[in-house]
Amino acid sequence: MKIPTSGLVAAATALLAACGGDGGSDNTPAPPPPPPPSRGSLIDGPTTVGTLPVAQINAGVDASIAAGVLPLGLNSASNRAKCDVKVVALNYRTPGAKGEDSNASAALLVPVASSTCTAASSSALVAYAKSTDVEKPRTLANPDDGETFLLAAIYAAQGYTVVATDYLGYAKSGYGFHPYLHADSEASTVIDSIRAARNAASGVGVTLSGKVMLTGYSQGGHASMAAHRAAERDNASEIAITAGAHLAGPYNLSGVAQLPGAIFGYQLFVPFSITAWQKVYGNVYSDVTSVFKAPYSGYIESLLPSPDLNYTTLFTSGKLPSGTATQARDAIMQPAFLADLQTNASNGYVVASKKNDLLGWSPQSKMMLCGGAGDPTVPTSVHRDVMKADLDARGASVVGGVTRVTTVDVDTDLQTNFAPGGIAPTDPTSAAYFTYYGNYHGVYEPTLCLLAARTLFDSVK
Repeated sequence: MKIPTSGLVAAATALLAACGGDGGSDNTPAPPPPPPPSRGSLIDGPTTVGTLPVAQINAGVDASIAAGVLPLGLNSASNRAKCDVKVVALNYRTPGAKGEDSNASAALLVPVASSTCTAASSSALVAYAKSTDVEKPRTLANPDDGETFLLAAIYAAQGYTVVATDYLGYAKSGYGFHPYLHADSEASTVIDSIRAARNAASGVGVTLSGKVMLTGYSQGGHASMAAHRAAERDNASEIAITAGAHLAGPYNLSGVAQLPGAIFGYQLFVPFSITAWQKVYGNVYSDVTSVFKAPYSGYIESLLPSPDLNYTTLFTSGKLPSGTATQARDAIMQPAFLADLQTNASNGYVVASKKNDLLGWSPQSKMMLCGGAGDPTVPTSVHRDVMKADLDARGASVVGGVTRVTTVDVDTDLQTNFAPGGIAPTDPTSAAYFTYYGNYHGVYEPTLCLLAARTLFDSVK
């Protein structure tokens, strides 16, 4: 077909106009697009939101010991606060679970230099990953938060600077969900919090020594170990990890998936991981009703983290079932799915859990694994002991005659401080048993492991 010449002229004229040309007198190319924001760069802040004075920290510790929720040793002379602690809010760039540009917020706990706090002039940085959180709006950049107070008392008040991420999907993060127990995004979020802390340091009056320690509790133990692995593998020239203390973390997730029994808190932790991995991988299940019973199947995919419910109200509202671990598991989970977990290596949840196991790597810096032998939520026999055996089998625990990996069991100290008469209750129908084991993982164990971690950090700082 013959195209009219006038059509060609019109098309050429339109093309030149669209390109900003004037008939060929200016062929300057358009400038390249700006580079993507660097990971760990600050979006806003740093913003100081409060200060915890030495006297307030010591008084809070004393009151919590008297209330029976902190161990007596936390008020020993060596643990008394030496530094006021400034609480700073950060908001920083970090990728989502699929590499998307996103952000997370964090708390930066800064020791304030004084006659009793000289460490602030050259402070080691502790990067902390928090335990499982069900409250979407919550941030650790809050002087009144209990977990923040504990980090201030144990670390920042002793001269460490602490950066504690809120994770993707919480607080100021614009990410659409929280990729719970997804090792890669946990690692990137923690590593980028270290970069954010470095970017903020000069603006908040602290000089970092360059030494970086990693720690985290429960989910945070999984996250801190994932970050330890990734930092040494991918970022060794930028971030030199001095030590890692990973506390009561679920390192062997596939082992949990195939346990015949139910862990304490099963109805919360397992659905959270199933639905999160479905959002990450897309193939954990094909139909939510094949995994969860009604009415939970109707809303479980959007339940956690919650914009308005906490640990207590999730259960009192009936959003999650109560009862013993087995009763609660059986109330929310489809029996056919539970049976398939035990026999089918191709089960979507089993496959996803294996992707997020942390076995099979060897740390290059000192590492400590802490837990309590009586922990009903993250059993040491399934996680800490399996992790240590894996390291031992590959010769990673002792290298060149030097011990690199150690374990700590806080169960004896935990019983001494918190069990009635110093002995763990054995009657599962008693109120004492329910109180003791109900608080074991979430209340009693964290402080003892955080103190053990500081012992390691003090030896290498």
